[in-house]
Amino acid sequence: MPEISRFFGIVIAMFHGDHNPPHFHVRYGEYRSAIRIEDFAVLERNLPPRALGLVMEWAEIHKGRALERLGAGQGEQAASPDRAA
Repeated sequence: MPEISRFFGIVIAMFHGDHNPPHFHVRYGEYRSAIRIEDFAVLERNLPPRALGLVMEWAEIHKGRALERLGAGQGEQAASPDRAA
């Protein structure tokens, strides 16, 4: 799965052309989740509350960039993932 960001052990990934609605996937250890980009609705919930809070903060900051990746078809390549901590 193309990784677009990684922070505090949380991995954010997104596929261009993945099924609707547009969303990104989250991995945190053995936990997994999917978050809709438009309104940050949790499509698949399996994250500890603290990790989910960090993901929601990340999503708010990077929403525009995630939508650009979808529109430009860059999701599969993820040439330059965001890196932090």
